[in-house]
Amino acid sequence: MGQGYLLTGEAQVGKTTALKKVIQAIGLEHCGGFYTEEIRAPGKDRTGFRLVTLDGQAGILASVEFESPIRVAKYGINLESLESIGVAAIYTALQTKPFVVIDEIGPMQLFSDAFKQAVIDVLGSPRTLIGTIVLRAYPWVDELKQQNRLQIYKLTPYNREDIVERLVLLLKSEQRTNHGIDI
Repeated sequence: MGQGYLLTGEAQVGKTTALKKVIQAIGLEHCGGFYTEEIRAPGKDRTGFRLVTLDGQAGILASVEFESPIRVAKYGINLESLESIGVAAIYTALQTKPFVVIDEIGPMQLFSDAFKQAVIDVLGSPRTLIGTIVLRAYPWVDELKQQNRLQIYKLTPYNREDIVERLVLLLKSEQRTNHGIDI
């Protein structure tokens, strides 16, 4: 069974930025999956979120302009993009990479049963999950957080860099031990 390392924290504390630093330090070639990035209007207001796979595919996860019956705050959720790009990237990573990246396990993604199953499948595999998870309480997320295979790190502006360094060292050590990969 795989291990998981998830970053959590308040909104805009830098979870995705920290995750990208971890990926860069352990090597993109060892990682598959996806991260999300904000979409901002020219006036700097956030208008949505883009999903980007580690092999370069991208799609809109959520947008203020997206017509959808599924909404989180002001954003319409694009489940088709999440499942056809994001979930597909998770399963590709499960077959080809030691590290599976999921950014984020949060309210937008929880509308997708395929996404939730993919997270469960990663945790049931020998792969290592690296990702981010929402801080606030959600029943499915709260159950997931109780998994003894998961280590959750709460980021703050003050501990971000230390946690990134600690996680990189841990992942490098784990990979040498478990998979013989020198990273």
